[in-house]
Amino acid sequence: MSKEPEPRVDSTLSKGLAILEKLSSMKSGSGVSDLSRELGLTKSNTFRLLQTLTALGYVRREPDRRYAATLKAWQVGRSVVENLNLRAAASQMLLYLSEETKETIYLAVRDGLNIVYIDKIESTKPIRSWNPIGGAAPIYCVGTGKALLAEDYRLLRDEVAANLQPFTDRTITDAAALDKDVAATKLRGYAIDTGEFRPNVLSFGAAIHLPNGETAGALGVSVPDINLGEGDSDRIGALVQHAASTVSKNLRRL
Repeated sequence: MSKEPEPRVDSTLSKGLAILEKLSSMKSGSGVSDLSRELGLTKSNTFRLLQTLTALGYVRREPDRRYAATLKAWQVGRSVVENLNLRAAASQMLLYLSEETKETIYLAVRDGLNIVYIDKIESTKPIRSWNPIGGAAPIYCVGTGKALLAEDYRLLRDEVAANLQPFTDRTITDAAALDKDVAATKLRGYAIDTGEFRPNVLSFGAAIHLPNGETAGALGVSVPDINLGEGDSDRIGALVQHAASTVSKNLRRL
């Protein structure tokens, strides 16, 4: 069997990308001499590549003659993230959770201080919970939302705490209780809604992470409390955590 030939690598492009990656890792930029020395390039070659990257908007020249990376590379990466088909990436784990629990399964994303359901699988049980695709819920009330809130709590805490409104007698309505609940979510690795949005309906959620560590969304299982037996809460929590972790690992391979 013949061996496939090694792909040809354009040396100019690879050197330019090496410069961009180096600058992206530096807080204060770098000069031509330092870059050329650290990357093993000639000064003239480094300067030409920097001029090209600057003209294309990936690098800027600072007043002190250092060069620094701009946000353009981040914008390109962000476009890839935004075009990611999360529904397709999570579809197998939605099916897995449905088969394991027979309850209603949701895929949700954050929209401000709410979450929006972008996919679901209906429960096969006679008594079930229900929310439509496109439906929304406050981020602090449901399992998927609480999982996403815990991931970005430092940024969202004050705004969420200022907008705590009751939906049931179990809804968290004060900041201290919210702090405690988020700490418990982080410790467990998944969130639990104890009937905080709809009476007698519990939900469990775990966040899905992108390769850069940001959250892409969350998987959730919604369960009427009458369907829960001894040990079911722990079992479902572990299942949803495993499912979200699996989707996160799969996203790293895309």
